[in-house]
Amino acid sequence: MAFTVRTDDELEAALDDLTRRENLSRQEVIRRAVLDRHARTLHQGRVADAASRQHERWATVLQRLGTA
Repeated sequence: MAFTVRTDDELEAALDDLTRRENLSRQEVIRRAVLDRHARTLHQGRVADAASRQHERWATVLQRLGTA
């Protein structure tokens, strides 16, 4: 599957630098960047959900500790 990515001078420079430093193709640099962003976004969502559940569970205790 193919698609076109429109770039600007800043993105061109960054891609060129990464391809040289990491000895990867532009396609692989972009692929890794997208997959990394996706993984981080999913992780942040899971952390936020877990924090929300724990806050609901321990809200009363935390409130009492805050007033002690």
